Amino acid sequence: MNFKKEPFFDGNSEWEDLGDGVSRQFVGYNSQVMMVIVKFEKDAIGTLHQHFHSQITYVAEGKFEVTIDSETKILQQGDGFFAQPNIFHGVKCLEAGKLIDAFTPFREDFLKD
Repeated sequence: MNFKKEPFFDGNSEWEDLGDGVSRQFVGYNSQVMMVIVKFEKDAIGTLHQHFHSQITYVAEGKFEVTIDSETKILQQGDGFFAQPNIFHGVKCLEAGKLIDAFTPFREDFLKD
């Protein structure tokens, strides 16, 4: 397994197009933690989903409708949320923006072989 070992992130790394107005950029990761920036166009959806990872998300730009379990709130720049493992969560982008996601352990499913 390859881990991103560079100690600095300069913002020029490649964006991965996930389709439907969503793209992702890796900041760094190892086997214990991963941080990614996720860019959303207006009206793009981060589909309701669950995973065994703990996730902390910070709204770096834009405005999002965030659902965690059965609770929905509007979050904007400077806000954030914590998604416990195995709890359904998702977002709808109300104003184009970026989320910074941190996961533990790292999201092996995000990595291409």
